[in-house]
Amino acid sequence: MGLANSGGRLSVLPATWRDYRQVLALERVCFNEDAWPWIDILGALTFPDTVRLKAELDGRVVGFAVGDLRRREDLGWIATIGVHPDFRRRGIGRRLLLACEEALGTGRIRLTLRLSNLEARQLYERNGYVEIDRLERYYRDGEGAYVMEKIRVPAEAAEAEKPAP
Repeated sequence: MGLANSGGRLSVLPATWRDYRQVLALERVCFNEDAWPWIDILGALTFPDTVRLKAELDGRVVGFAVGDLRRREDLGWIATIGVHPDFRRRGIGRRLLLACEEALGTGRIRLTLRLSNLEARQLYERNGYVEIDRLERYYRDGEGAYVMEKIRVPAEAAEAEKPAP
């Protein structure tokens, strides 16, 4: 799954308030000026209807994802995905993305990202996301954002589309 040279086994697991310090530190390393305040990280790790995942490699949290479930709209928002810079380009972001989508379980998934974040945009496009909107001056420094969406095929429909054996 693209974890060559990692020297260990990657696990994607639910994150809890017990992971607060590691996730907060990782948020700051991954997002610098865009990092969420400590209270938002704590909220993300404790609020109901929130999907929170961590990627662990040899017991170290090297990535995380948070998703917001909006059942009435059959919509999930991936609020954040971060992978420590030393562990990028190994498939960890993709694993977190797919696990978060699955945990949200909604027909539509949306996310936002900086206009300049071409690497993330490529990841999302390779995994079925399309641009549906742009937000002007979305980030603190004035940079805009893409809003991207993926329409997921319900499991029943995917099964029905498979050819008979």
